[in-house]
Amino acid sequence: MQQPVIVCLDLEGVLVPEVWISLAEATHIEDLRLTTRDISDYDVLMKKRLEILAAHSLRIQDVHAAVDTLNPLEGASEFLAALRATYQVVILSDTFYEVIAPLMKKLHYPTLFSHSLEVDPDGRIRQYHLRQPDQKRKSVMAFKNLNFRVLATGDSYNDTSMLQSADVGIFFRPTDAIVQEFPQFPVTQTYDELRAQLDQAASPPQ
Repeated sequence: MQQPVIVCLDLEGVLVPEVWISLAEATHIEDLRLTTRDISDYDVLMKKRLEILAAHSLRIQDVHAAVDTLNPLEGASEFLAALRATYQVVILSDTFYEVIAPLMKKLHYPTLFSHSLEVDPDGRIRQYHLRQPDQKRKSVMAFKNLNFRVLATGDSYNDTSMLQSADVGIFFRPTDAIVQEFPQFPVTQTYDELRAQLDQAASPPQ
């Protein structure tokens, strides 16, 4: 019997724009442009982000205002809808439920495994809480233990452990530096290319 297939997708950079970059553009704070493409240690990155938010007295309402202006990447909604019609699909993201909700609505509420923020009643973001460390890799391993064939797609450093743990890992629009560091993963630039790679990986030669 052929294994059932589950596709694990990163969110920012694969289906939607980078939220923190949009916040940087809205606030004109250049340091908020740093993402997991720039800093591989997620704890270091998030502590820096929280320090910047506190220093500039930015609240969750300011983050929501920036996110509300965003839309899924061109073609992302159609790609995701077609993919969900064929495979089980889970979004594995290091964003936060409190931040990304407006974009989830625009993607028609796919299943999302993410993290949480600790927010004061006045909207100040005090802390972040990981659902669990290295949750992308651990989610992939859990799906494999449930006898799924796991296909994974991401674009950043924080996706590489997920891609390495999956049966097949595929990059989508990564930076040149990441490609050079992880040459074992095929690189796709369009949703058509990504879908073709996923379909091929879903039915390996017997």
